[in-house]
Amino acid sequence: MTSNKHQQGVTLLELIVVMIIVGVLAAIAIPTYRSYVMRSQRTDAKEALLALATQQEKFYLQCNMYADAIGNAPSCAGAGTLQGAATSQNGWYTLVTNGDAVSYTATATAAVGENQFQDEACREYTITDRGIRSAENAGGTDNTAECWR
Repeated sequence: MTSNKHQQGVTLLELIVVMIIVGVLAAIAIPTYRSYVMRSQRTDAKEALLALATQQEKFYLQCNMYADAIGNAPSCAGAGTLQGAATSQNGWYTLVTNGDAVSYTATATAAVGENQFQDEACREYTITDRGIRSAENAGGTDNTAECWR
């Protein structure tokens, strides 16, 4: 007389194999996903700089000079203060503008302590009054083609 017992459930070995497979997939997927998220969040810097450039042009039309700082209230007196926030919309980048009567350079730098600071490929973005865009990685090397695409 033979017994036809069927095994029910999973063995420990099968469970370990499944956990290893899931672990390998997660080890591949998570860094790829994080990289994608950082690239998508770069638009925060680009949008902020393009908006800042637009504000500078409006300021120039009103005051006949470019602003050299970002402040709470616009002022044409002295060097000039541009009204606006000192951070990008999501707060991932800090914004600075340096200007004089005839030119300006606006810069967005990844804020220390924010997630975008981990994006070493595109740490700092700039745009000038002539529309020249540039970007640098964490080491200060030009990476404009990668960052402004």
